[in-house]
Amino acid sequence: MSTIGTEQVFLLPDLGEGLTEAEIVDWRVAVGDLVTVDQSVVEVETAKAVVDVPCPYAGRVVALHGAVGEVRPVGQPLITVAPLDAGPDTPVEPVAHTTYREEERAGSGNVLIGYGTGHGGGRRRRRLRAVTGEQLRPAAGPQPVPTAPAPAPAPAPAPVTVTASVPALTSAPAPVTATARPAGDAPLVLSPIVRRLAREHGVELAGLRGSGPGGVIRRADVETAALAARTAPVAPPAGTPASAGPTDSDVIIPLTGVRKVIADKLSRSRREIPEVTIWVDVDATALLETRAAINSARPEQPVSILALLARICLSGLRHYPQLNARVDTEGQRVIQSAGVHLGIAAQTDRGLVVPVLRDAQRLTTTELATELAATTAAARAGTLPPARLTGGTFTLNNYGVFGVDGSTPIINHPEAALLGIGRIVDKPWVVDGELAVRKVTQLSLTFDHRVCDGGVAGGFLRHVADCVERPAMLIAYA
Repeated sequence: MSTIGTEQVFLLPDLGEGLTEAEIVDWRVAVGDLVTVDQSVVEVETAKAVVDVPCPYAGRVVALHGAVGEVRPVGQPLITVAPLDAGPDTPVEPVAHTTYREEERAGSGNVLIGYGTGHGGGRRRRRLRAVTGEQLRPAAGPQPVPTAPAPAPAPAPAPVTVTASVPALTSAPAPVTATARPAGDAPLVLSPIVRRLAREHGVELAGLRGSGPGGVIRRADVETAALAARTAPVAPPAGTPASAGPTDSDVIIPLTGVRKVIADKLSRSRREIPEVTIWVDVDATALLETRAAINSARPEQPVSILALLARICLSGLRHYPQLNARVDTEGQRVIQSAGVHLGIAAQTDRGLVVPVLRDAQRLTTTELATELAATTAAARAGTLPPARLTGGTFTLNNYGVFGVDGSTPIINHPEAALLGIGRIVDKPWVVDGELAVRKVTQLSLTFDHRVCDGGVAGGFLRHVADCVERPAMLIAYA
C-alpha cells in the first residue's frame, strides 16, 4: 500500500503460500464508485484459489490497474482510491438504480480449492453495491489512469430492465426479477467463471440467450454453444470445393490457475525424483467383510474402505518410516517426518488436489473415516484453506474409483512415496488349493529411490497387502 498525493494506492497483497502473482477475474467496482474499508473490490485467481480481495481504504475509485484476464504480480498497484475529504462541496455521483449482483454458486464453478469465496449453503450473494445501467455492461479493457480528479458525472442513465427492491439489511434479500433483455443489449452474465469459459472456447456472449432467470447466461449455456461450434461444419471460402474445407478446429486451453500448478509440480517431480513403482495383486475379500461387520455394529459411524486403507498405511509407515520422508536437495539430506501428514488425492471440477490430514497417526479408524469424508467434500466444494493443501508427507491415491486396475502415479513432490489402489473386482483366486471367486485389487507403491532401496519399499507394500488380505494382522502389528 502506498500514497500518491492525497490518493492511496492499494497494492496486490501477499496471498500466502509463496504465491507471487494473481490473475484478475472480475472487478467488483468501477472508476467513480465509492468504496468502504474492507469492501471487496476485485476477484482474483491465484495458483491455489479464486479469492475476493478487500480494499483497506475508503473513498472514491480513481483508477483500476489491470484488465480482466491480466496477471498482476504481488506488490504491484491494484486500485487507486481518493479519500472523500475535500469538504462538503465534493461532488457525489448520483445512483440511478440499485440492484443485486447475484450468481449461482452451485454449478458455476466459481469457487476454487483453497481460499473459497463464500460461506453458507449452496447459494451466495455478493456484496451489495449501487450500479448504473452502463456499469452492468462488461468492461472492454483496463480503466485509464486519470491525471486529474475525475469530473462530476453526467446525469444517471435511465433504469435498466433488471429490477429489485433493497430490503433492510437484517432481512433476506428479495429475489431478483428481470424481463427479457432487448436485442442488441449487453448479455446478462453474472459469473466471472462464465466469462472466462466463454473466452477460452471463443464463444461470443452477445449472441447467447441465457437459460437462467431473466435470461442470465449460465455455464451450461456456454458449454452447449462451444460444443455446437466444434461440431458444426465450417463453410469453405467462396470458390473452394466442399471437400477442401476444414471440418473442425483445435481447442486451445490455457495452462492457468490450478491446472498450471499441477503441471509445474508434476514436471518438477519427474525431473527431480528417481521414482520406482512396484505393485502386487491382493485378495480384499476379508477387508470388505471387516468393513461390513464394523458398519453393522455401528451404523451411526460408518467407515469407508479408504479409511481402512489409510489405517493400514499408517501401520506400514510406523514400521517403515523411511517412506514418510522428503529429500532436502540443498542440504543433501533425507528428512523423516515425526508425524504422518496423510495426503488424499481428490479429483475436483478444477483439477486434482491433495488435501492433507495432519498427524493422521493420532486418529482412530472412526476419526479417520469422519475426517476423510469431511475433507474430500470440502475439497470438492472449494472451502479448504490453503494450509490444508500443503505439507503432506505421504499420499494415498484411490484411482480405482475411475474404474482402472493399476497405475504408475507421479509422486506428490516433495514427498517420497505414494500408495495407489485400483478397483476391487471379482476375479478367480486360489484359496487353500482350490479355485474361487474373490474380491481382488491391485496395490501400487511409487517411491523415491533416494530415500530407500527395494527391500524397504517391498517390505512396506507386503505389509499393506498382508493387512488387506488379513485385517486381523493389524492387531498383531499394533
